[in-house]
Amino acid sequence: MAKKLHRKTQKNDIVSDLTQMRQLDNGTSHPIHAWPNSERPREKLANAGPAALSNAELLAIFLRVGVAGQSAVDLGRTLINHFGSLRALLNASHADLNAVHGMGPAKIAQLHAISELIQRALAEELRNNTYLESPTAVRDYLKLLIGTRPYEVFVCLYLDARHRLIRAEESSRGTLTQTTVYPREITRQALLLNAASLIVAHNHPSGTVAASPADQHLTKQLQAVLALFEIKLLDHFIVASNAILSFSEHGWL
Repeated sequence: MAKKLHRKTQKNDIVSDLTQMRQLDNGTSHPIHAWPNSERPREKLANAGPAALSNAELLAIFLRVGVAGQSAVDLGRTLINHFGSLRALLNASHADLNAVHGMGPAKIAQLHAISELIQRALAEELRNNTYLESPTAVRDYLKLLIGTRPYEVFVCLYLDARHRLIRAEESSRGTLTQTTVYPREITRQALLLNAASLIVAHNHPSGTVAASPADQHLTKQLQAVLALFEIKLLDHFIVASNAILSFSEHGWL
């Protein structure tokens, strides 16, 4: 008798799980606690590891709860679709995030905290390893830092004699199409930080990474001023949301 009851209970559990999965497939939104255990992001992560989760599921773990009619996973998916990519989402301003239904101060703070932690982790790698050992980390750091900014930004990575990061600074900020960069100010800061070399970068909000004559002129000018103090300009990157151009790789330095 006990065995029959056990089999009946198992059958009912399976039917319940299948019913919930069909409801989810039909587009009916349910809170995550009503999902089958195997579909809940936290349980899925614990059982299968973070790589098994989708981007929306990973976001849901940080967002914790959704809004009326949307689970946390639904909200995560909405955010990614709204901003177009994870990188753009993590770089989104408070005002842009606040414009999305369901995003309040707590959720916005959580996303900004994630973005800052990622940037700090990448910067930490650059401080602990030489640039020549971590060229990919430099690119990833710059893409996250300025790749999706809606305005043009010029940043400097000041490096020590072993090509490790001393400090990353935003040198100037401009409009959608231009920014003003002063080589003398950058050189002065390099001297104050006792930097032996620099990597500079700016973004193109248009999404293209073609170097303009003005970009090349500025690079040569900055290189010449730095050379007066035996500070080497290692590279100048032009960064867009999904592409990056290296002056060094093109033989322009």
